[in-house]
Amino acid sequence: MTNLFRSHLGDTPLSEDEKLALIPSLATQHELNEFEYANILSATRWALSPRRLAKAEVLTASYLLELHRRMFNGTWRWAGKFRTSEKTIGVEPHRIAGDLAALLGDTQYWIGHQTHKADEIALRFHHRIVFIHPFANGNGRHARLAADILAVKLGQLTFPWGAGTSEPAIIRQNYLAALRHADQLDYGPLLRFARTGKI
Repeated sequence: MTNLFRSHLGDTPLSEDEKLALIPSLATQHELNEFEYANILSATRWALSPRRLAKAEVLTASYLLELHRRMFNGTWRWAGKFRTSEKTIGVEPHRIAGDLAALLGDTQYWIGHQTHKADEIALRFHHRIVFIHPFANGNGRHARLAADILAVKLGQLTFPWGAGTSEPAIIRQNYLAALRHADQLDYGPLLRFARTGKI
């Protein structure tokens, strides 16, 4: 199990019960990463297909739960379910549903009143999902795809999230640094990172 569940900078550690919910039989972290990647790629194709996008109600809890389920349903039995364990990041489990509902209401207000530009609305939405941390794992990946879907619904392109700009470790460091700035209500670095890979 030690080779399978090595944690990296910024990863949310899984509880022992959460680890036992792994569906495929895998031996290494690399195999797990590959398996999750294939699962997420399938969900991304589903979510960003023109037919699906036209009727996607991304600003509902049911859609966000379904999106997470599709991203990880071949990998984890808890896919698409709110976490029940405490984490080093995120709100307490009993607050998840209420905090997510507040975020969805805030985002609808931002859109309806054009409080921010489209990119900033999508990235504030992304940051708050990560801050709430609704799931046992996959929160960053889920929040990035949700932000991409919202951006497209608002007439923008999906975000590159630093793809192809640097080594994966540098991209991850920049992403985490941009989130820390957003925690202080400074969204400039996250806006730059999402479009350019730099903060």
